[in-house]
Amino acid sequence: MTDTEIKIKGLEVLTRYMGSVEAEKFVSLIQREPFDYTKWRATLFEGMAGEEISRKAMEYRKTTGKDEGL
Repeated sequence: MTDTEIKIKGLEVLTRYMGSVEAEKFVSLIQREPFDYTKWRATLFEGMAGEEISRKAMEYRKTTGKDEGL
């Protein structure tokens, strides 16, 4: 994908799952704060077993009703 396609797809996903207002707020927050996504992502599931990550994902889907894939 090109950079433009990635940006478009990303905004579509954010809008779909968060709504347009929250998606815009998310983008604004990311631009405003010094944020290292790679570092954050590397430590996101630190110390968690795969089974625990899977269980939390399934719980999230149940509580949010988000059964559609990205």
